[in-house]
Amino acid sequence: MDDALDAVPAPDPNVRPDGFVVVVEPGDRIHFLDWGGPADVGTPGVVLVPGLSQTAWIWAPVARRLRSLARTVAMDLRGHGLSDAPTDDGAYDLDVLGEDVVAVAEGSGLLATGGPSGTTTDRVVLAGHGFGAAVAAVAAGRLGDRCAGLVLVDGGWESMEVSTGLDADEFLRGLDEPPEVMRSLDAFLADRAAFDPATWDADQEAAARATVVETHAGRVVPSTRPHALEASVRAMFTYEPAITLDAIAAPVLGLLAADDEEHTRERSLAAVSEARVAASRPAIVLQRFPHDGHNLMRYRPREVTAAILAALQPDH
Repeated sequence: MDDALDAVPAPDPNVRPDGFVVVVEPGDRIHFLDWGGPADVGTPGVVLVPGLSQTAWIWAPVARRLRSLARTVAMDLRGHGLSDAPTDDGAYDLDVLGEDVVAVAEGSGLLATGGPSGTTTDRVVLAGHGFGAAVAAVAAGRLGDRCAGLVLVDGGWESMEVSTGLDADEFLRGLDEPPEVMRSLDAFLADRAAFDPATWDADQEAAARATVVETHAGRVVPSTRPHALEASVRAMFTYEPAITLDAIAAPVLGLLAADDEEHTRERSLAAVSEARVAASRPAIVLQRFPHDGHNLMRYRPREVTAAILAALQPDH
């Protein structure tokens, strides 16, 4: 692991990504940040997918490192960030969300000519965090041979009902922030900084700010539209990891965060990995981070970057 970390470039603090949108049927706009990268048509590009109630900015600590070696884009899921939030029935089904990822890969120019930076590759690596890992897995299945690798950052290998012991309605009720955290933007940012003061910086503040909207009264409310949040959670609870991951021929890496005292989540990953092997797929390569929180991009950006770089190698 030390050798892999040595290969991770230092973050470039001066880069500011460009924002773009790709239009998907029936006219919804999906926003993404293009962090740039080398114009090497032989190197797969990378699409980074954030999790529930997060935006593309949560990936900044990884993107600043990754862009030195691969062209990198990070997207906002529909209903999140600067992406549109349609109200149609089925607009947040996993198949639809997966197609959004494919549309970003193609519309950004990673898989088709004419994108913002004009770079084209034959394949991409997908990396998703939490719920975004499940979405990335669905997209990997859609891409088939055009997916060079899939990195699941603390999610994407488990049934939510099994891992949480909750149903979708119970899970939704647990998402509300304490009133004292939402009383002002300063209170909200202070709460986010307190998770780990040593890793709080301008990118973390930008990521936190992108998840809320300040009202005229000075309070903050979540920027993720309520209907989109509910529909996304219900979609998350329909995810079938074994079926989805068995269909992916590309290598899969899993990064497991947080204490898992009963090893429930690790057993879920092992079971899915065994099912992949039975289906003549490569086993999931697991890395454990038992003392780190869910947001590994914040707490372990070098390690997350190293995992994505490993997925970019043709013989990994």
